[in-house]
Amino acid sequence: MNTCVLLVGHGSRNQAGNDEIQEFKQQWQAIHPDWRIELCYIELAEVLLDEGLRRAAQGADKVIVVPLILSAAGHVKAEIPEHIEEAREQFPDVQFIYAPHIGANEDILKILKTSLKGVLKTLSMPDPKTTGVIVLGRGSSDRVANGELAKLARWLYEDTEHELVDVAFTGITHPRLEAAVQRQVKLGMTQIAILPYYLFTGLLIERIARQVERLQIQYPQIAFVCGNYFGFDKRIFELLDQRVAEAADPVAPRMLECDGCQYREQAMRHDHHHH
Repeated sequence: MNTCVLLVGHGSRNQAGNDEIQEFKQQWQAIHPDWRIELCYIELAEVLLDEGLRRAAQGADKVIVVPLILSAAGHVKAEIPEHIEEAREQFPDVQFIYAPHIGANEDILKILKTSLKGVLKTLSMPDPKTTGVIVLGRGSSDRVANGELAKLARWLYEDTEHELVDVAFTGITHPRLEAAVQRQVKLGMTQIAILPYYLFTGLLIERIARQVERLQIQYPQIAFVCGNYFGFDKRIFELLDQRVAEAADPVAPRMLECDGCQYREQAMRHDHHHH
């Protein structure tokens, strides 16, 4: 069976962001030289969804649509599925499989923890009790998408010794970065680590950099440090590999959020029963 993997990026008004998604696709293709991988975007770039689906369907029996998207909001829940349904009508002999978005999971948590560890090194490893953390996402009108960010922030709190791990958003919803910083300063933080929850560069990443510069001027007594976006982290590639494997073999066991957690592992080792 001829299978095509269609990678769907968001698209950016900043060409550097689109270039990075293209570079990501090329690196993923290099990891899997035997795969056929096509790339398209939801908006603000070439090639858009309809054209991407059409290209992927050419010469394919199966198209696996893989969203290169962190959080499931309108694009993931409505727009991409609508275009896939149109493609199914246009290409009835092609099987279209829609893989899950990246989501909030243990691998993304590990990326955030790696980012946090890196920025703390630039601050000479300050006391976590006086070092606040702000996980900064895009923001959505979808409360479930915003909740994914809040879930990761809580997981980060559980796995570290930081007194404050907050969420903030660059737009659409609240709190915004400035409000989160104000709160942490009032609560006695002397250092603040900002962790962008983004895959690639773009106008919002540039805006965050300007905001951090302004905050440093506003609060000269606070040491600010900002992490990097994480699109090229190896765990992103591995997550997409997992999405493709699951889509290609629908009867394969799926990784659950509880898989790998300490309580599940303890339970698996605890092999006698209590009645």
